[in-house]
Amino acid sequence: MATIAVIGTLDTKGEELAWLARAIRERGHQTLLVDLGTGSPPILQPDLSREAVLQAAGGHLEEVLLCGDRGRCVEAMAHAAPVVMKQWFEEGKIDGVISMGGGGGTSMSTAAMRALPVGFPKVMITTMASGDVSAYLETSDIVMMPSVVDVSGLNSILRGVMERGAGAICGMVEAFSQKQDEKPTIVASMFGNTTSCVEHARSHLEESGFEVFVFHATGAGGRTMETLIESGLAQGVLDITATEWADELVGGVLSAGPHRHEASGKAAVPSVVVPGCLDMVNFHAPDTIPSVFADRQFYAHNPQVTLMRTTPEECAQLGIILADKINAYTAPVTVLLPLGGLSVIGGKGGPFHDPAADAQLFKSLQQGLRKGIEVVSLDLEINHPQFAEACTQALLKNMEQNAATKACGA
Repeated sequence: MATIAVIGTLDTKGEELAWLARAIRERGHQTLLVDLGTGSPPILQPDLSREAVLQAAGGHLEEVLLCGDRGRCVEAMAHAAPVVMKQWFEEGKIDGVISMGGGGGTSMSTAAMRALPVGFPKVMITTMASGDVSAYLETSDIVMMPSVVDVSGLNSILRGVMERGAGAICGMVEAFSQKQDEKPTIVASMFGNTTSCVEHARSHLEESGFEVFVFHATGAGGRTMETLIESGLAQGVLDITATEWADELVGGVLSAGPHRHEASGKAAVPSVVVPGCLDMVNFHAPDTIPSVFADRQFYAHNPQVTLMRTTPEECAQLGIILADKINAYTAPVTVLLPLGGLSVIGGKGGPFHDPAADAQLFKSLQQGLRKGIEVVSLDLEINHPQFAEACTQALLKNMEQNAATKACGA
């Protein structure tokens, strides 16, 4: 028998959430009803009150409600609810979480769900599921179910949705195991222009007994990888593809934001970092590219993706940015430089082959790194099998060194 948290606003959605909890119990599981309401008193007694939710994060209901601003009330609850969910998960009190609501309820409930690790069952039945839900999901794996109608009364359509929602969360918790795979996990960043390198490295690492999770460096992919690293699920990081930084700096469409390459330092995970694909900025179709870049060099990757070559000046800035992030790493890290080219199209004879720009990147990156960080320069293109093998060997060495250091300190 699993325990499923049913969270939501018991002042406005109490009747519906009670029906949902009952549907879960009828399937043989327990529920914990959590009130996230910020208005009238709840219409039924929760297992965890709104007062207790706020207190878990050091807040007090009276102070929140006295402000008289619903937006600030919702914000306070969205800050507190994740604290409770994370604590309950770590204590093994819950095996899944489900919620139901409109805009405010979805904002608070998904904030709570995002505090839970990838793979942990989480279902959000919401009126907001028909549009752009990226703000609610961020890098989490929340399952969003459209409520079809508003969550307002137990009509036949909503009951059917809730019945399926109850079935979904129950099926998920029955299939879910909090036990991690016995194989140690390595995460890797890949792009179309570094696929051969990463695939060759992945094959070698899997033969060595590791499980490899590959993330597409498209902005969301980089952020998701960072989240997974920071959660402690990765024992090694093979960060081959840094292209998201070019988009962040220059204004492309695949930026991962300013915190890319920070998780390895925070989580103290042994790593390999390669400035892969920093020779390109990503845009959509040609007619979407800002006119300020009209005189730049472009390459049509496909009808929907246009690549722009980074300049020597931009490459110098990118080297400084990447060095600053790597300097914060606390576990063993090696930087490998593919002097023959940063991408498939950046090698000798390729449309983005620009040794002068690459040299600026390598120079600023090396000069910016603190003492003690190993730098390996190879006169190879990034997708050459020997470069991939060098990356693999460096990561395995760093992981062994990290394990030995931990053993000595135990």
